[in-house]
Amino acid sequence: MQANYPSLGTENQSPYQVESRREILALLRGFKEKGQLISMIINNGGEAFITSVLAIDDTNNQLIVDSAPDNMANQRVIESPTVFFDGLLDKISIQFSSSKLQKTQFEGRPALQLPVPNSVIRLQRRENYRINTPVSTPIRCLIPVETDGTLERAKFSLVDISCGGVALLDDRRLLDMTVGKVYDDCEVDLPTIGVIETQLEIRNSQELTLLNGKTTRRVGCAFKDLSNRTLTTVQRYIMKLERERNARLTGI
Repeated sequence: MQANYPSLGTENQSPYQVESRREILALLRGFKEKGQLISMIINNGGEAFITSVLAIDDTNNQLIVDSAPDNMANQRVIESPTVFFDGLLDKISIQFSSSKLQKTQFEGRPALQLPVPNSVIRLQRRENYRINTPVSTPIRCLIPVETDGTLERAKFSLVDISCGGVALLDDRRLLDMTVGKVYDDCEVDLPTIGVIETQLEIRNSQELTLLNGKTTRRVGCAFKDLSNRTLTTVQRYIMKLERERNARLTGI
């Protein structure tokens, strides 16, 4: 039966569904070997925790992932009718779900286990390929927001960027989360490339609990009426990040 993932809406997923066990195990091992983080989502997208793949027990058909930050959060995950997982691996969004999570221990610390999924969704939207932005040198985005009756150009850190938009962290909960809300006169500072000016339209939001227990809000925004010149600038920056990423992987 085809699963419905909160981030995909009504999009037809069948062309992207992977049911080969061998391929599924390879994807999960990829997350573990590359240390890629995964969002663990409950309450139909209302709550999310950052996790990672700790081990794949092929013999017992079990996937072991990092636990949520505290016992209450873990209990909510275990009791959730469906838990969705969404992570980015080598340009591709990998998504799956489970309703059978249990508490376990891994190397002496709390963890969660679930059956290896029978199928996963693998999405690669080439036209809007998104790439994670550097953690060491965060990209800053300035958005005019009203706080206490005054207009403030608030700073936000980007999580990823594509030619279609950005995802950013709203730690102070300053942005209006109404889907379709448009912010004018926004600026995104792309290191070594330059500052782009754009409108940003709110598309989605998600409360995240990080591994250190800190909470933040992840906000997905679409570029609105991006000029061809600005689009080219964004493409140049994405290509730059991709070159740097490939250089790190190859050791050049």
